Amino acid sequence: MRRLFPVTDETAAQASGGTAEKEGARGVAGTMVAHAPGEIGGHADHDAHVDREWSLAELAAAYAYPEPPGAPRPWLRANMVSTLDGAAQHEGRSQPISSAADMRIFGTLRALADVIVVGAETVRQEGYRPARARAEFAEAREAAGQGPAPAIAVVTASLDLDFSLPLFTSPLVPTLVLTGSAAAPDRVAAAEKAGAKVVIAGEGSGIDPVRAVRALAGLGHTRLLTEGGPRLLGQLVAAEVLDELCLTLSPMLTAGDAQRIGGGPAVAVPHRFELVSLLEDAGFLFGRYRRS
Repeated sequence: MRRLFPVTDETAAQASGGTAEKEGARGVAGTMVAHAPGEIGGHADHDAHVDREWSLAELAAAYAYPEPPGAPRPWLRANMVSTLDGAAQHEGRSQPISSAADMRIFGTLRALADVIVVGAETVRQEGYRPARARAEFAEAREAAGQGPAPAIAVVTASLDLDFSLPLFTSPLVPTLVLTGSAAAPDRVAAAEKAGAKVVIAGEGSGIDPVRAVRALAGLGHTRLLTEGGPRLLGQLVAAEVLDELCLTLSPMLTAGDAQRIGGGPAVAVPHRFELVSLLEDAGFLFGRYRRS
């Protein structure tokens, strides 16, 4: 893995023909060298462009949540993967278009989060299990005041879920179920009997994304991560609650009619996000974008 963006002033000077331009001023395949901020995991800045496996500490630093001054506020990031032709899945699952590096970033983003927000259909299709505690992140999570693992928050209107699955019966921290006030009482009771905490975050059957984010923050969850699926991400985009998108661009073509990463009605005006960082590994691009 190597960093393609941001580039440093020194790198820009080298690329423009400054006195420092020597062998090694460009990375692999002619890509401009870019440096990671600070020393991460024992590697100095000048090593960030080298094509090598990054440590988990380096990935955690590269994807750290922002720390605004004052009281913590919720920050919602999404982590999605897409092929070159825009497919978010292949045969209903994201795994076939992923990679080992993508899964390392996937695990790191989970380890940084307080809660992982996911749609019920994704839970069913991807066979979601409880988030696990990882020894590599235990000290950092404790220092940040976090539990041993992030909670999973399932967004569902119908509560049509199998509450006998480990996601509900044996998580390290109770699984949350986000639903509307009109949810069927028997399904709410089934969720609670299984050990889940039901959170009402909307009127009617569905959730209000603004209210859902506020409710999670009220439970102490300010570092929010969503893994979709596309329908849920589309709702979050439309409600303007998404702060950040971590997007893996997979160097694959699938054709077909797979969903994009975001579904649902189009927004009236496209939402502009700015590129914060860009990593590369074996042709996969890992972009981090923040709302402008």
